[in-house]
Amino acid sequence: MPHPPIAPPLEQLAAALDGKPYMVLTGAGISTPSGIPDYRDSEGVRRGQQPMMYQEFLNQAHARRRYWARAMLGWPRVRQARPNAAHQALAQLQAAGRIAGVITQNVDTLHDQAGSLEVIELHGSLHRVLCLDCGQRSQREAIQQLLETHNPYLAGVDARQAPDGDTLLDPAFEERFQVPHCPYCNGDRLKPDVVFFGENVMPTTAARAWAAVHQAPGLLVVGSSLMAYSAFRLCRAVTEQGKPLLAINFGKTRADELLNLKLSEPCDQALPWLAERLLG
Repeated sequence: MPHPPIAPPLEQLAAALDGKPYMVLTGAGISTPSGIPDYRDSEGVRRGQQPMMYQEFLNQAHARRRYWARAMLGWPRVRQARPNAAHQALAQLQAAGRIAGVITQNVDTLHDQAGSLEVIELHGSLHRVLCLDCGQRSQREAIQQLLETHNPYLAGVDARQAPDGDTLLDPAFEERFQVPHCPYCNGDRLKPDVVFFGENVMPTTAARAWAAVHQAPGLLVVGSSLMAYSAFRLCRAVTEQGKPLLAINFGKTRADELLNLKLSEPCDQALPWLAERLLG
């Protein structure tokens, strides 16, 4: 007796989410169609230069100078990025109650710009800057104006874009760079309000993400290799609770052995299709 035909993966995904408001966990892959580079190749191997480590940034003035010189040139692309069809589809699904909400590893605020509500930013936001001396926060655009005022020699310098507003800048340009000072206390230890490598996710943020995943009937991962433990642990928690774990992602993920369904589809095509299918 012949076996019944297996539904295409997109149909399987739609069937899994129909009537079940999963949480959605997104990574860098959802923002690449918006012009923001991702971190890793299809095997989960990190591209490009070594990331800035938290302790290095905290303790070394030259590391902070290197970071801000590169970030001054990288910020305009992050600022100009706009949500793509994948971000918009998730906002539509949330507004209709078809997904429970969004947890993101991204620091670009594109989910908020698309209209998603109460987005849980695991790794913070590049649109804010934190003073490590007085604890006050500033808008990134205000700090950018300080950077450009004090470092006019970098105007027009061409530097290749890297993930999270970083750039690949010739070290020769970094030597005379003036780091920004806090507008509140004049301290020189300003840090983007993001979680660096070697730094922990804020406990309140981790608790929100944990509670959201615990309450949802399942988790859909979009555009993430899940190599960051802060994201992978949420996936592991879902499977330990006996709930489905689904993914839309090109290439390898850290949770491949845990996934119930995986689609290798462009997320800016798969999610709009899903929204139309569930909302039509």
